[in-house]
Amino acid sequence: MSEPENRLLRFGWEEWVSLPDLGLPALKAKVDTGARTSALHAYDIETFGPAARPKVRFTLHPIPGRDDLVIPCSAPIIDRREVTSSNGESEHRYVIETPIAVNGDSWPIEITLTNRATMNNRMLLGRQALLDHITIVATERFLQPQLSFEVYHSARMRQEAPNRSLRVAVLSRENNYSTRRLVEEGEKRGHTVEVIDTTRCYMAINALAPEVHYDGKRLPRYDAVIPRIGASITPYGTAVVRQFETIGTFCVNSSAGITASRDKLYAHQLMARARIGMPNTAFAASPKDTGNLIGLVGTAPLIVKLLESTQGKGVVLAETKKAAESVIDAFRGLKANFLVQDFVKEAAGEDIRCLVIGGKVVASMKRTGAEGDFRSNLHRGGAAKSVRISKEERETAIRAARTFGLNLSGVDLLRSESGPKVLEVNSSPGFEGIETSTGKNVVARLYDEIEHNVRPTPVRRRKATTRGA
Repeated sequence: MSEPENRLLRFGWEEWVSLPDLGLPALKAKVDTGARTSALHAYDIETFGPAARPKVRFTLHPIPGRDDLVIPCSAPIIDRREVTSSNGESEHRYVIETPIAVNGDSWPIEITLTNRATMNNRMLLGRQALLDHITIVATERFLQPQLSFEVYHSARMRQEAPNRSLRVAVLSRENNYSTRRLVEEGEKRGHTVEVIDTTRCYMAINALAPEVHYDGKRLPRYDAVIPRIGASITPYGTAVVRQFETIGTFCVNSSAGITASRDKLYAHQLMARARIGMPNTAFAASPKDTGNLIGLVGTAPLIVKLLESTQGKGVVLAETKKAAESVIDAFRGLKANFLVQDFVKEAAGEDIRCLVIGGKVVASMKRTGAEGDFRSNLHRGGAAKSVRISKEERETAIRAARTFGLNLSGVDLLRSESGPKVLEVNSSPGFEGIETSTGKNVVARLYDEIEHNVRPTPVRRRKATTRGA
């Protein structure tokens, strides 16, 4: 940051300026030496963060008359002051400090936040922001190089937007490794991360102002939500995610993607439609001919799996046809829904977990079942180590995640003689096993994806309208 100490700057009563740290590359500012402090147009003003280091989030329309362009901003609060406007009205305003840039020079200024929607200029430059060697020519305007609002239409808008402080909600009922890492990594990046118990959320469903409430209060506006929905509360948990989607909050995984991944039957149908390799699978609600159901899959040994199974529970290996018939009859007697799958012998009790974030495999590990157990789940005593995957395995994992529309997923693969077979796509994968075994900070990659998605997007130009004669 450099102050223009060696050259005189001449300002007219209106000038183009930039506030780069707020993601505002072009603003028209009114220069007013009668005002002490500068002011910036802001609405939806909301404080967040710890009491010792509070921050403020706000949004603004940088182009007058273009309410379709909304820029979200955040900054540390340095003060709160009572400011009296030119019409004599007093208002308590939050004060932030940020660099202003003019013609290649920049210097820090204090700015108060207030709603200037009715003003022609989105910013007012007070005398405190004007350096000693800035001369004001009150009869002229735009004495410094002119900028253009066209910058808000460019692809550079997203690429060059600053990584502002975000307010992130983690929907989780557990204080486990994954939840703690999400909080730790987010706070390390300057974000505020709040853990919300999904089952304590309730919703106000209406067309004009949908809301999510929690413990008697309306939840604040979040920049992003990270769903960690347990299998036992999938229907209600996805309803809460759907409500955040209705509000317009960026959700790492969509409610539709979570729902599809949890329904094992539907998940297999989706993967079959996308031609993703998986073990031969059969399903029936109440087959009269157990032998025919087994025949649809192949010969024993077979896997019989409850549709609601998680972490390896409700998954049985039937080593003979007779054993398979007995297990199927038992599940049917319990009126449980189940799948029958071919057992991939060559996998030898091992599978590969690929963690896919933003359409890329960011880490992969090989999981081996405990002695005598065909299931490789770490929750059941399995072991894990980092593994290099083939191009085909990588592409299969990415296609599987894309099929469910998930930004974050754990794709479980088996290595078979005919290529990789997808066992499952997990929409709430744990981080402990894969971070420990690979040494990679996968949570940081997740926040990279979140920060990329919540940056402002270039606004489309309005189409010219023609009126009939």
